[in-house]
Amino acid sequence: MSYGKTSEQIVDFYKEAIRRIDALPGVNETAFGGIAPWRNADNFGPGLQFSADGHVHVAGEDPRAQPRSISPGFFAALGVPILEGRDFNDSDRDSIEPVVIVSETLAQRLFPNQDALNRHLYWTDPVLEFLPGTKEEKARFLAPHRIIGLVADIDDIHVVPEPTLSVYAPFKDGPMFGGHLFIHASVNPYSLVTPVTRIIRDMSADQPVEHAATLEDIRAEVLTPDRLNSVVFGVFAAVALAIALVGVAGVLAFSVSARTREFGIRLALGSQPGHLLRGVIAEGAVMAAAGVLAGAAFGFVAARLAGSYFLDVKMPGALPVVLSAFVLLTAAVVASWLPAARAARIDVMQALRSD
Repeated sequence: MSYGKTSEQIVDFYKEAIRRIDALPGVNETAFGGIAPWRNADNFGPGLQFSADGHVHVAGEDPRAQPRSISPGFFAALGVPILEGRDFNDSDRDSIEPVVIVSETLAQRLFPNQDALNRHLYWTDPVLEFLPGTKEEKARFLAPHRIIGLVADIDDIHVVPEPTLSVYAPFKDGPMFGGHLFIHASVNPYSLVTPVTRIIRDMSADQPVEHAATLEDIRAEVLTPDRLNSVVFGVFAAVALAIALVGVAGVLAFSVSARTREFGIRLALGSQPGHLLRGVIAEGAVMAAAGVLAGAAFGFVAARLAGSYFLDVKMPGALPVVLSAFVLLTAAVVASWLPAARAARIDVMQALRSD
């Protein structure tokens, strides 16, 4: 939080905090980032409109990128490689020409089969007219920025990574409202919470230190509702599979008891028990195959219908469908085994005497 401080004061605060935290035992790299991945990364919504030198807009195209304010060493702290160019340094914040680092996907989309380095990118979103901050900060943020580096995509919005259009700027360019410290450590990260908190409180008693967590724990926290949903749907799926197994086994058991005389006659005429065993199992497999085909057809129609009303509904890939069909057929074969074994063990004389 700013607490009435200027952007310059906030930058100096974070620079000093980074310097002190870097001196702690077990700390490899400390950096500033304006966004906490997956927690508040969607503050800019779909992103801000932008353009670049030499880029020709196609009709209907609405390129948007996520602006990110970071300090030198941010990518090293997160273990993200810089593919081309260089990282920020202290001189970039004081240079006359603003500079940025862009994500790999953004460079490929704006400059296909071309070199993105030393091209200029600038923000064009009309919402930036209402950008808070001083005139100098606004002017610097809206000025053309020279691209000095190309970094691998960091999807800090979606838990399942997607191609991202991200623009990283030094954390002095533009208005500053606070942010987050990222610490890469060779010791237990949570053992650093107390000394880091002490450093921050010594520098500013009114500066809170909240939600200290590893990125793995943040990801787990964000995934908790999805995991709960997965468990619930998994339980219902298991119940449905159990019902299907009982149904197949019950139908086949009834069929075997109704055909006891038939099986006895076939055995008396020289049919092998193994042949009866395979025949009953085959009946169960045919029943399951018919159910799988009918379910797949109905599911496809239902998914297409739901997709026309709900944008997030997507058709499953071929692999999940094939694996699901395999599991169902295997379960049907297993469910058919007991009735089939019973048919193969029928006593011939008892079967011939039955009505």
